[in-house]
Amino acid sequence: MEILKTYKIYIGGAFPRTESGRYYPLVDAAGNTLANVCLSSRKDVRNAVVAARKAFGSWSEKTAFNRGQILYRIAEMLEGRKAQFIEELIKQGSSKANAAREVQESIDCLVYYAGWADKYQQIASSVNPVSSSHFNFSALEPMGVIGIIAPQQTSLIGLVNFIAPVICGGNTVIVAASEALPLCAVTFAEVIHSSDVPGGVVNILTGKVAELAPALAAHMDVNALVTESLGELDKPLALACVENLKRHITYKNSTDQGLQRITDLQEVKTTWHPIESIGGASSSY
Repeated sequence: MEILKTYKIYIGGAFPRTESGRYYPLVDAAGNTLANVCLSSRKDVRNAVVAARKAFGSWSEKTAFNRGQILYRIAEMLEGRKAQFIEELIKQGSSKANAAREVQESIDCLVYYAGWADKYQQIASSVNPVSSSHFNFSALEPMGVIGIIAPQQTSLIGLVNFIAPVICGGNTVIVAASEALPLCAVTFAEVIHSSDVPGGVVNILTGKVAELAPALAAHMDVNALVTESLGELDKPLALACVENLKRHITYKNSTDQGLQRITDLQEVKTTWHPIESIGGASSSY
């Protein structure tokens, strides 16, 4: 008899079952049950936010170079488990060629943002012209805890493409995986777990988007919500974010990459540095 795997959630560097005890069977196009998947609750969301907030301080304080190293390590570990991810994508309806391409694009995405980790500050920060005897600097700082609703039409590439730029910029995340295609999400959590990523930096939940997305939007300790268009959920989520002044970002193309994916979730900190005139020459202190 085939023993179906029960895919757990990932919170704070551990793999608990959902506190609700609920699960849903995942079936393929032929009606065959592939696995049992945790049906996360709002309590799981709250637990994940606590873990993400606890991890934020140490993660945001790591050097940009070190965050880049860790992102590259995730790519290495994903490369080593490529066959497993291809198999899971095929189980969920992808062709072998498309599955192989999706895994490779996910690896490339991680390497891409690993390269940005110690460079985006140089590109996006600035020295501003002012009319007084000061230097004026604008630099980026991570926002904090970010909620992500992963793209629902892909199992791996959308998930990776939403997570990588956010943690590259020093934020921590709670991710609601694709409801219909969740297998790669928890396997990716296993990759995260073995890739030097501190517990709580990435937290991955499975379940109903209609239940998890409003909980993330309404939570007062989540600083931003990132989604693709979710149809009828878009307006309620936007209103929930407005009520607690949460930044709400909706991306039209889940596979787009670029600097803006990092800077969208940064705050701009501007500082003034006085210039002291000594003996007719200007100097800073």
